[in-house]
Amino acid sequence: MEPNRGREAWRVLRIQSELVDGIQHLSHIGPSVTVFGSARLGPDSPYYQQASALGEKFARAGLNVLTGGGPGIMEGANRGALGNGACSIGLNIELPHEQGANRFQDLGLDFRYFFVRKLMFVKHAAGFVVFPGGFGTMDELFEALTLVQTRKIRSFPIVLIGTAYWSGLVDWMRERMLEDGCISPGDLELFHLTDDVEDAFHVVMDAFRSEPETGEDNLPNNV
Repeated sequence: MEPNRGREAWRVLRIQSELVDGIQHLSHIGPSVTVFGSARLGPDSPYYQQASALGEKFARAGLNVLTGGGPGIMEGANRGALGNGACSIGLNIELPHEQGANRFQDLGLDFRYFFVRKLMFVKHAAGFVVFPGGFGTMDELFEALTLVQTRKIRSFPIVLIGTAYWSGLVDWMRERMLEDGCISPGDLELFHLTDDVEDAFHVVMDAFRSEPETGEDNLPNNV
């Protein structure tokens, strides 16, 4: 076997190992709310404070809170959830900067591959709550929108918090993507935009409570 082929084969095994490890460690957690947002928005940010309040509300309602495990918004959500009746979970990943596991986790896993980690975000999701963030947050948002739009997963609520931050993007979707025929009118109903923690909480909880108890996770149905 050529040396380069050998490295590729071992990479496949590392990916498989990370996938199996993630599934096994999270197999018992049950439904969770996945919270995304910038690692750069610390405790002084109103968004951090909202993430903390929302994390606490979901935990007290019995839903686990799942984040990327890092600082900023992720820390806020984990901090609010910790010790409030449900599991505070962080799916950490090694990055050149910004990412370091926050200390407010009941369960923390470390990932090497973004795409395996993203699968874990979706697998147990009863909803996504997306705070202002950068490229990584956008990646997670559009991944979720694509999976719901194409029905590769069961539909769940996707809530954007921060109208001042998101309204420009939403306007562009409406005025460019929709007008140019690249999306359908119904695609703009796949997410809910708000500034209010109570509103975000009820959007997710109402959808969760209305779902029949299937006992299934939310893995894409082509996996």
